[in-house]
Amino acid sequence: MRILHTMLRVGDPDASIRFYTEVLGMRLLRKNDYPDGKFTLAFVGYEDESEGAAIELTYNWDTSKYELGTGYGHIALEVDDAYAACEQVKKRGGVVTREAGPMKHGTTVIAFVADPDGYKIELIQKKGRVD
Repeated sequence: MRILHTMLRVGDPDASIRFYTEVLGMRLLRKNDYPDGKFTLAFVGYEDESEGAAIELTYNWDTSKYELGTGYGHIALEVDDAYAACEQVKKRGGVVTREAGPMKHGTTVIAFVADPDGYKIELIQKKGRVD
């Protein structure tokens, strides 16, 4: 078994695809409209779905906003340098909600960014890197 994808409901598919591809550097792997069901599915990721997990962005045509709820946590991405990654996110128009630095009660360097719908993405610096 392996993880295939994580699904997020989004209010503006174009803004979400731009965020994940242009701000976080993923690729749009596939996108399909389902007119009978009135929804669009877009899959983004760093590698082909046969090689790694993806994020499924689900846009229901009649819904422009969702409540995130209290059960959702975040998606985690490994980065070489969390400090540099935060600067790149800001340069590309993204929002950093927690600047890079050691996690509370630990030494792992982390940061958080938010996508256009407010979903949190944690950036975790690779182990062994010293700043």
